[in-house]
Amino acid sequence: MYQNMNQNANQSMNQNANVGMNQNAGQGMNTQSQNNSGRSNRTVVPEAKGALNQMKYEIASELGINLKQGYNGDLPSRQAGYIGGYMTKRLVEQAERAMSGQA
Repeated sequence: MYQNMNQNANQSMNQNANVGMNQNAGQGMNTQSQNNSGRSNRTVVPEAKGALNQMKYEIASELGINLKQGYNGDLPSRQAGYIGGYMTKRLVEQAERAMSGQA
């Protein structure tokens, strides 16, 4: 008798949990798609594309990485990551200076 009561209680809890998950699933998907929209490779400010490209080549040369115009698919991901990481670091530094008024 106790075993049947426990099984019924567990089934009821699982059904309630699934209903709650299904109701929230749509909300989570909307939030997730909104969050991922900022993670694309699109340039938010198209006018800055040239400056970002120039920065990429400057950083690559500073790091001693041979970056050529056009296709760089033969570049190891570690080196490409270094370039992107240093670009991010430099952009954050510039934004911090601008926010502090040190231009």
